[in-house]
Amino acid sequence: QVQLVESGGGLVQAGGSLRLSCVASTTIPRLNSVAWYRQAPGEQRELVALLEIGGPAKYADSVKGRFTISRDSAKKTTYLQMDSLDASDTGVYYCNAVQGWIDPVNYWGTGTQVTVSG
Repeated sequence: QVQLVESGGGLVQAGGSLRLSCVASTTIPRLNSVAWYRQAPGEQRELVALLEIGGPAKYADSVKGRFTISRDSAKKTTYLQMDSLDASDTGVYYCNAVQGWIDPVNYWGTGTQVTVSG
């Protein structure tokens, strides 16, 4: 069973930076993509950044130019570098990994809280 564990969240002032990490418990065969989602209080979960394996990264319009998704396959870790944070970035950030293409399986982390003050 694959487990994803996020870390790196916390409280930061507006304009600051955070780097989130997501470590998988094991190598995921036929890995399709990795992604970060977030859920603000009272809102639905939304896609923030997506990295299709072997393809380009894609970002929500609200984070383009500020967030960067990357992956270190040797460490089984996905990162989200977040710069120029503002209050609208506050929420719980979830790591996602998709296995396979014909009948994909989604794996989720339990989330890490990011709070931007000011």
